[in-house]
Amino acid sequence: MAIITISRGSYSRGKEVAEAIAAKLDYECVSRDILLETCQEFSIPEIRLVKALHDAPFVLDRFNHGRERYMSYFRAAFLKHMVNDNIVYHGLSGHFFLQGIDHTIKVRIIADMEDRIKEEMKRENSSAEEARYILKKDDDERRKWGMSLYGKDSWNCNLYDLVLRVDIMTVEDVVGVLEGIIQQGIFDATAKSTALLKEQALVASIHAKIVDIAPRATVNIKDRVVTLGNLDGGLKNDKEIRQKTAEKLILAYDLKDVVFAKPVKAKNDHINPFYNIS
Repeated sequence: MAIITISRGSYSRGKEVAEAIAAKLDYECVSRDILLETCQEFSIPEIRLVKALHDAPFVLDRFNHGRERYMSYFRAAFLKHMVNDNIVYHGLSGHFFLQGIDHTIKVRIIADMEDRIKEEMKRENSSAEEARYILKKDDDERRKWGMSLYGKDSWNCNLYDLVLRVDIMTVEDVVGVLEGIIQQGIFDATAKSTALLKEQALVASIHAKIVDIAPRATVNIKDRVVTLGNLDGGLKNDKEIRQKTAEKLILAYDLKDVVFAKPVKAKNDHINPFYNIS
């Protein structure tokens, strides 16, 4: 069938929409589950991953390639789960990671700010001024994440197939709209879109395996041959690390080969400008 991703701000009723449409379609509803999968697979304390995904980007810059590592882990776990299909996902980055996957309907849920403030005041027992400040700060942080990691504003409507406002429309109305679109079959999975998602999940998983030794590496795959480029860290100039990495990846993913975009550069590969000067 299809995958539905729901992007929303705090107290925008997005979680309610996600759970309701998942129940209506008998789809799996996923959010925090992805965090738990990431923590288990890559042995990361959950509190650190939550902080990494929610704090402003500059916070992660204090750690050695913190942003690259945590997002690589999260992307790998996310795409691995999305391959299952028939999923409603509400949470961070779903609309970014699934761009280009035709059987994904990307939805943005927005709500009136005054309604959001009232909800924040009720749940947190705060004043209107405090609630407004918190919501604005949260919205700003989410937008910073999108700009920092993907160069795109998460409020840009071009990222979504639908932008729906829970205001005049109720949660039930929004669910009805989504159900109608899914039933039309417009976003049904095809062999092509499914294959592309599986390939992207494989690429993400491979990147997560090498991110600790080459945080900025790129991964490309064709006919089960992986090419690693933009090499840094241990993969840049160490033949032994390259060989061991290639062997591990071939074994783990049943690959034909792993090749490196650039050869190892010899440590003494330089020109002495004073050589042979008499």
